[in-house]
Amino acid sequence: MTAAPRTLVVRLDSAGDVLLAGPAVRAVAAGSAYTALLCGPQGEQAGRMLPGVDEVLVHDAPWVGLEPAPVSREETRRLLGTLAERRFDRALILVSYHQSPLPAALLLKVAGVGWTAADCEDYPGALLDLRHQRRPHRHEALAALDLAEDAGFALPPGDDGALRVRTPPDTTHLTGPEPYVVLHPGAAVPARAWSPGRAARAAAALAAEGYRVVVTGGRGERELTARVAGRHALDLGGATDLRELAGVLARARVAVTGNTGPAHLAAAVGTPVVSLFAPVVPAERWRPYGVPSVLLGDQRAACAGTRARRCPTPGHPCLDGVGDAEVLAAVAALSGDGGDDRVTDRPVGMNNLTETRKTANKTTVTKGADERGVAW
Repeated sequence: MTAAPRTLVVRLDSAGDVLLAGPAVRAVAAGSAYTALLCGPQGEQAGRMLPGVDEVLVHDAPWVGLEPAPVSREETRRLLGTLAERRFDRALILVSYHQSPLPAALLLKVAGVGWTAADCEDYPGALLDLRHQRRPHRHEALAALDLAEDAGFALPPGDDGALRVRTPPDTTHLTGPEPYVVLHPGAAVPARAWSPGRAARAAAALAAEGYRVVVTGGRGERELTARVAGRHALDLGGATDLRELAGVLARARVAVTGNTGPAHLAAAVGTPVVSLFAPVVPAERWRPYGVPSVLLGDQRAACAGTRARRCPTPGHPCLDGVGDAEVLAAVAALSGDGGDDRVTDRPVGMNNLTETRKTANKTTVTKGADERGVAW
């Protein structure tokens, strides 16, 4: 019998991207003797929360991120030494549809990794042993899982392929015991979030409707969360790390958030998501995965598909144009407050894009069951 390999999974982007890699990581871990994750600094906390990961390695790669690190010979040599010491047999490089895996693939080959697979549109030369073609319109979580499966790694029996994290801590001391809705107003990319004033009005509308609102955010977002919470909500801006935020989200009835890491963290702890989704990137690839969700936002706005970081249209109409009534209807539907006739897969808000864990593997395939990921 062939010994199980020592396998490296590479996902060098943000916390949300690392969380979306979770199902693929679990598939790799099920078929490996040892599984390590190589991620960037922004993904480290998320990586340490993923089931199946034996070790997290961190490298600030100069070819990814909103503010890439400078190219450093010293850091590159340090990474090569770390990888060579661990003697990995196989590696999977996970990238988004618009990214190239080849810089990472070159470093893995130099470090002596024996076999490497990745989705890749560019000619890889000798850098990839499996050049994999992503299925059209595939969600990021499923695209990563497709690659893992075609590389020989399958989810273990009983694993539904949903996003998942290790059990988060009890955060009742932060939130109090009463039911609540989380509103997360920030995002690393401003185009993907409400303006502060619009988020503040939403918090007030939710509170007026009778919901207890908890506003969350990072240490650098305290001014934002204080403004949004005002006198209507509990402000937890800067009060949690990612594990504690997972705990806060796990106890929430619903999370209201833009297309940002906490949306995927909410999905990973099983909390329904009202997703304020700016169309600068495709919703079919990055919407909340595997939990009931409602997408709000004009998906046909002028900024669609531009990957703009700041809204190019005055007034940020694709998100700020979402009305309070739509937000309240979405929260009511996902929390069960609207009655049995509201908790369905019928359209809520601006479009009909609800999804559950049971239907995720079906609803994200838009081109037919025979269109599988294939090796080139």
